Amino acid sequence: MRRRVAPVPPPAAPAPVLSPSLRILLGLAAAVVVLAGLSFARELVGPLALAAVIVIICHPVRRPLERAGWPRWAATTAVIVVAYVVLAILAALLVFAGVQFGRLVADMAGDLRGTADEVMAWLTSLGLDSQLAGATATLLEPTRILAVVTSLGGTALNVLTAFFFVLAYVIFMAADGSRYARAESSFGPRVRPAMARFDSFNRGVRRYYVVNASFGAVVAIIDGLALWWLQIPGAAIWAILAFVTNFVPNIGFVLGLVPPAVLALVVGGWPMMLAVIAIYCVVNVTLQVLIQPKFVSHAVNLSLTLSFFSVIFWTFIIGPLGAILSIPLTLLVRALVLEGDPNTRWLRWLSGDHAAAHRSDAGGPP
Repeated sequence: MRRRVAPVPPPAAPAPVLSPSLRILLGLAAAVVVLAGLSFARELVGPLALAAVIVIICHPVRRPLERAGWPRWAATTAVIVVAYVVLAILAALLVFAGVQFGRLVADMAGDLRGTADEVMAWLTSLGLDSQLAGATATLLEPTRILAVVTSLGGTALNVLTAFFFVLAYVIFMAADGSRYARAESSFGPRVRPAMARFDSFNRGVRRYYVVNASFGAVVAIIDGLALWWLQIPGAAIWAILAFVTNFVPNIGFVLGLVPPAVLALVVGGWPMMLAVIAIYCVVNVTLQVLIQPKFVSHAVNLSLTLSFFSVIFWTFIIGPLGAILSIPLTLLVRALVLEGDPNTRWLRWLSGDHAAAHRSDAGGPP
């Protein structure tokens, strides 16, 4: 009896090879879907990113404690406590500035209204249309300013509502941070390149905020003392504003200048306003525009163009918090998408990572 021979299955068809242009289009489509999801869930993504940045900044507290013999849970608790202290200080500064600003607007309602009338009359005398002049002058109306404050208060309320998530995220991320140090012992040397990339990302985030906080403190002190010397009401408020807006790359200087300049116009007229603008230009432009970017560029290796675009992009994606977290988020995207692939060295160099070109020339690892 002849044995039946099983038919040989036909060879599998080769997997279709996508053209480079099609791969780019698919990548862009996937990026759009991901970014749309991030924008839709901004109330969760924003606090998550903020908590991650705070834990990254506070994580070095763990190392000396563990070297000193502290148990892992105690070192984790110390990281959480330091992170909560940082959050408490930031919240106290913002609450103080907001309350004082509201009181300041209420106390100066009459002066603001009078200045608005003067500005409207001056614009009309220049031949400007009365409706346009009135619309411009209403920017100084107390009701309009209080409406802006109320809007900011609503935003702050949303932030406080999400503050619970930030506190929880800090606990979980600080606990997980102790596990990542043992990744190589658990999975071997193959995870070393990935861990090295994230270590580099963490160091860049810490250097960025250390540089910004240092320059922001100097700018805030100088601006606050200058405004106090000029007898501008609320000098402490504007000093806090100068410190906070220093974390917004490129355009933070303008955001911190407008409110004290307008108030100087109200209390001292055009000469006082021009004096405030001159002081801010000398101090802030010298420190924030000429000196600070060199330190920031060395700390994070991002081009000035990409830094400026990051502010606009991440503010559009996750809201106002994106302006402060724009640089860390951009660094994270570069670490996930570009770093580790030798074919993307030129893109990393284009983003401002000059070390990528040196590694390419030396034939070193990506």
